[in-house]
Amino acid sequence: MKRGKQVALYFGTFNPIHVGHLAIANHIALLKEVDEVWLVVSPQNPLKNKASMLADYHRLAIVREAVADNDKLRVSDIEFNLAKPSYTIDTLVYLSEKYPDHHFSLIMGEDNLRTFPNWKNYKIILENYKVWVYPRVNTTYDIENKGDSDLDLYSQTNIHFLKDVPMMNISSSFIRKQIREGKSPRYLLTSPVLNYITEMHFYEK
Repeated sequence: MKRGKQVALYFGTFNPIHVGHLAIANHIALLKEVDEVWLVVSPQNPLKNKASMLADYHRLAIVREAVADNDKLRVSDIEFNLAKPSYTIDTLVYLSEKYPDHHFSLIMGEDNLRTFPNWKNYKIILENYKVWVYPRVNTTYDIENKGDSDLDLYSQTNIHFLKDVPMMNISSSFIRKQIREGKSPRYLLTSPVLNYITEMHFYEK
C-alpha cells in the first residue's frame, strides 16, 4: 500500500517570518516521519486591526520568498478563505477533506500546549492528528502539568515532544522594533525576506 504524504502544519502570522521560524520548520521537515511542512499564514483578525500587521497578501508573499529554495517547505493561504475567526480544528478538517491522501499533523510550541485545552475541540485534534511540540528557550517540559483539564497532555500518544532542536530567542515584534528604530535586522531574516521588506519600506513607522 502506498504511504500517504505526511504533512506537518506550522501556523503563524509570520509578521515577518524570521530565521527562527525557518529553522524549526526545516528541522521538522527533515524528520523521517514528515514529508513536507506547510507554513499556514494566518489571516488578520478583522476584529483586531493591528497597525503593525502587514496585509495578508504581503505576509504570504514574504513567506513564499523565504522558502522558495526549499522543496520540503510549502506555503498555504488556506485560512484566507475560511470563516473567521480561524480555528485550527476547522482548518485541519477542511484540509483532510480536500487532500484525502495526505496525513496532517500539527506543530506547536510548548507554550501553546499549556493552553491547548482552551482550543476549540482540542480533544478531537488529539484523537485524529499527531502534534509535534517544540520547546521554547529557557523552558522545560513539566510532566506533572495538566493545564486546564483533567486530561494529562504530557502523556498522550499523539503528542510528540521534540528534543535536540534549534532554539533561537527571536521574535517578530523585536524585528519590527529594530526596523522602526532604523536598525538593521540583518542575520535575523533571510536575504530575500530582508530585501522584500526593505524595498517595500515595511515596518519603518
